[in-house]
Amino acid sequence: MQDQKTENWIKWIALTTAVMAVFAAVTTLYIGKYSSRAILDQGQETDQWAYYQAKSIKSHTYELQKQKLQIELLCQPALSKQATDKYREVLDIYDKTIKRYDKEKDEIKATAEALAKDKHLAQKRAGNFGYSLIFLQIGIMLSSIAALTKEKRLWYLGLVISAGWVFYFLDAIYLFY
Repeated sequence: MQDQKTENWIKWIALTTAVMAVFAAVTTLYIGKYSSRAILDQGQETDQWAYYQAKSIKSHTYELQKQKLQIELLCQPALSKQATDKYREVLDIYDKTIKRYDKEKDEIKATAEALAKDKHLAQKRAGNFGYSLIFLQIGIMLSSIAALTKEKRLWYLGLVISAGWVFYFLDAIYLFY
């Protein structure tokens, strides 16, 4: 009779340990998913900031050229109307180009900042999934030791500790705090 009880108890340990292992595998997939997402977002964010800098350099170059032409125009009052009109035409083109670059920079900045936010959320989720995995690993380890030593208290403790997985897993999904 005692052997039958022990055998049934060992079956329950095996079953709960297998369930914890499945949850651990799923949790590991989520860790990989969000870790990869954070890395990809970081790369895209870096690209956007490089693009922003390139637009800033181009805009600054046009600003310098515009200032140079304005000074030249002021220093040469005896220019023909045709030359003055050409100067003003080029200055107008430069002004429009500078405004276009400023608008593009704002859009690029917004994209980069959104990617940074997504990256931080992915990092937080990956971290919380990592914490939840730790609880499962402790639970699996305690269940394994319980089966070897025939100590039910270790198995119960493993089940209680595995409940920490639920909190961190749900926190990783919903980001409670």
